Amino acid sequence: MTNERTSSACIKVRSIAILGLVWFILQIGGLFSPGLLDDVDSIYIEIAREMLHRHDYVTPYIDGIRFFDKPPLLYWLAAGSMHLFGEHDWAARLPLALAVLALFLTVYALGLRLFRRSSPASSPDRAALYSALALATAIGPYLYTRFFIPDILIALWMTLSVHFFLIALDRTGPRTHLHPHPSNLLPCLAFAATLALNLLTKGLIGLVFPLAFVFLYLPLTRQLSLLPRLHPIASTALFAVIALPWHILVAIRNPPITLPSGLGLPPHAGWTWFYLYNEHFARFLGKRIPHDYGQTPIWLFWLYAVIWIMPWATFLPAALVNLRRQLGHHLPVTVHERESALTLTLWTLLVLGFFTISSRQEYYSIPALPALALMTGGLLARAERTPSTAPLDQTSNRLALLWHRWFLLPLASAAAIICAFYVVAAPSPVRGATLSSLLASNPTFYNLSLGHLFDLTGAAMSLFRLPLAVTAAGMTATGLISYLLRRSSRTYAANLTLAAGMVVVLLAAHQGLVRFNPILGSQDLADAILKAQQTVPRPNDIILIDGELTTASTLLFYTRQPVHLINGRVNGPWFGSFWPDTPPIFESEQTLQTLWHGPHRLFLLTYDTNIRAAELAAFGPVRVLASSGGKSILTNH
Repeated sequence: MTNERTSSACIKVRSIAILGLVWFILQIGGLFSPGLLDDVDSIYIEIAREMLHRHDYVTPYIDGIRFFDKPPLLYWLAAGSMHLFGEHDWAARLPLALAVLALFLTVYALGLRLFRRSSPASSPDRAALYSALALATAIGPYLYTRFFIPDILIALWMTLSVHFFLIALDRTGPRTHLHPHPSNLLPCLAFAATLALNLLTKGLIGLVFPLAFVFLYLPLTRQLSLLPRLHPIASTALFAVIALPWHILVAIRNPPITLPSGLGLPPHAGWTWFYLYNEHFARFLGKRIPHDYGQTPIWLFWLYAVIWIMPWATFLPAALVNLRRQLGHHLPVTVHERESALTLTLWTLLVLGFFTISSRQEYYSIPALPALALMTGGLLARAERTPSTAPLDQTSNRLALLWHRWFLLPLASAAAIICAFYVVAAPSPVRGATLSSLLASNPTFYNLSLGHLFDLTGAAMSLFRLPLAVTAAGMTATGLISYLLRRSSRTYAANLTLAAGMVVVLLAAHQGLVRFNPILGSQDLADAILKAQQTVPRPNDIILIDGELTTASTLLFYTRQPVHLINGRVNGPWFGSFWPDTPPIFESEQTLQTLWHGPHRLFLLTYDTNIRAAELAAFGPVRVLASSGGKSILTNH
């Protein structure tokens, strides 16, 4: 029987149903709320919407300006979904939610392959299920699918690449009439197609990890001689057919133009310089222009990788002990077990090691999370076997219980106690207080994707009582209840309870994000503008943002109108603004004053309501149309 048939026979409908239910609750349940967030979430989705209206799927535009930062696949997915279902935020989010489901199922399938020969005493289904559940209910994959960024897709393509490569390698061995192999052409072509999609998702990094994995795995397993039999010519041809057309077209349509001097730019540059050099090599070296992103310290980057896979990271130390023993020949293990251990170790070190020596943000470790989840799943499956099995299984069982008792149990219990404390003790806000008025301001953290969490205060916690209470209940299940089940040797129930507890915690986190949304997004203010325009229609209204585009980019998507920027020719649209077809959307203090007493009705979003109102009162009437999340809309009519 072939490996594919063996793996297929191990698939359990119950396990697929569990994964599907968790996905539906967490991903579809959060598809329709909250509104889009300012910055990359609404930037990328607005680019997709403008693609639909321009019928230009080659050059991305935002607010009418060329935007070269990222390749197009994420935009294409959102644009295609909005074409089918309408220009709704949930429609734009749908492809990412479906990609998350594909990732869970891919991790499950890869788990079946990696653990199919771990022991005759256990089905690989359990290891595969625990691996996918760990990824589905961990902190990082959930948080970083709350806004529209491509990194979860990178994790999907990396998982598929590893799986297709291992299938191709299995089929490349010597054939006999007793052990015939199916052709390895199809998995080789699938690997090439996945590589091309990876490139179209986030650029050259999509090539680095899968190819580095292949060219390190083959010599480490003494199979480098098999490389010519992996159809490199046919695979390269398919890769080129998928990946090259967009790169060629966008380079032709955006040739070098003359750039201003004194800005650190070359005299002439176009898409090729900005995207291939500035966005890849200069970013790697920390010299990208403009430098509009944070830099996470190395120690914190590695710590984040552990945090993102919590609470399942509890079992990583025990899993690493097993991996070291499997790779170090300390125990009698099969060749397949040793190669599975090498797969997960190499995968993790490639991702984390690459970003250790390059520019890094806190979520760049996401492509390594499937490997960490598989390590955890394999350990938990071993730990539930009977004590009479192999020494490695006995060690896994003992270490899993030990780490649960001395790490997860106190950590989850402490989190539950802290949440319960704030539910009871958080001071009630004064009448009329809003979340924005109760938060602190820490702009130095705002380059981090979760930087606004540092703004929370004890008083602000009073507005999160229900999510905090739900979190306390979920943490109790995650820590105490699952530990009691594990201690009584009901390990399957313990692992499912841990996952269920995290589903509750993540749902509470979603509700917290809904409450936080007025701070992070501007949908309420966009709705106020639309209501004013419908009540008193006026032609040639102008919407302005006091600052750069990312401070209120949701206005673009929800009003369906261009916005002007006051002193906002920076960061994202900066390089594209040098093209001669750039619309006149950049305003200065002088042009704002001229517009304010002119014939147009203006809607100005600002964070400095009182200061701006006082300044503009000298040039015309000023009225506060609406306020939300520490921001206001000022109008001159």
